[in-house]
Amino acid sequence: MPHDAFVEVNDLHVTFTRGGQIIQAVNGVSFDVQKGEVMALIGESGSGKSVTLRALMRLHPPDSTRITGKIHVGGEDVLAMSSAALRQFRGAQTAMIFQEPLLAFDPVYTVGQQIIEGLRRHEGLSRAEARKRALSALQQVKIPSPESRLDAWPHEMSGGMRQRAMIALALSCNPDLLLADEPTTALDATVQIQILILLRELQKAKGLSIIFVTHDMGAAVEIADRVAVMYAGHIVEEASLAEILAHPRHPYTQVLLGSRPRAGLKKGDALYCIPGAPPDLAHLPEGCAFASRCPHASATCSQTVPETEYVAQRHRVSCHRWRSLEQEAVTEAATQLA
Repeated sequence: MPHDAFVEVNDLHVTFTRGGQIIQAVNGVSFDVQKGEVMALIGESGSGKSVTLRALMRLHPPDSTRITGKIHVGGEDVLAMSSAALRQFRGAQTAMIFQEPLLAFDPVYTVGQQIIEGLRRHEGLSRAEARKRALSALQQVKIPSPESRLDAWPHEMSGGMRQRAMIALALSCNPDLLLADEPTTALDATVQIQILILLRELQKAKGLSIIFVTHDMGAAVEIADRVAVMYAGHIVEEASLAEILAHPRHPYTQVLLGSRPRAGLKKGDALYCIPGAPPDLAHLPEGCAFASRCPHASATCSQTVPETEYVAQRHRVSCHRWRSLEQEAVTEAATQLA
């Protein structure tokens, strides 16, 4: 990993104990995020994206969760932090935008009260100063009539407006790292693109590092600099957005891209659907977790977990067959030109 990475995650494992079973939700995940970079974690539901994100802030219940590996943010060891250090870290240095703001906001306090509380706790402001900063935060996220919205209850806002208020809350204490857990999933398409554009504008203006969790490659295209593709708790491919779109190496990345709506699609045309289902995280297979769904799997794929190899600088892939598949594609293209 680069020595100047702002976020460094190395060999992260997250397991849950539930009903006497061990759920292996995250299995040896490593990645880094540079200062001012946006990385998207993308994959199907259950791939470990949100679990990874919450582990970065140690939000999982400690009595039923085991986290091993290394998590460093801004040079600080998150897994070694005391409870007091964690309270300061959450909100001040690292903040999160949750998937459903109606559940994330406390329903018995106004939106303004919740933003003001964070500002007073982390920055020691007076109530009047904190209210002024809270109003400024709502203005930054372009909420209409921010003065009145400051005293509104969460349920009085529309879904898109609540998500803007959640972004304002997350950014109010000027964190260096923003964790966004599928922040546009519950919104309609028009509001989704507005939120993505807003996040990108704020990221550039503030120089934020962002880790953006999504199952929608279209959302990743709008906001990400880099993409890490997750499957069954592993990162199976990571590269720049441009490289992932132009030269995806892992078969799972390829079928994810193939399942997007494509140009020329007509009403009634079927979208491509990845066959099968992700594996049970309590009973992971011996080899590659994607082998049972992969159109290119060999016997080795079902027997041995693939090593991570670098295709190029900062482009890595975990697949037994990526080299042979690439050579087959080159041979086929040459044959067609002959």
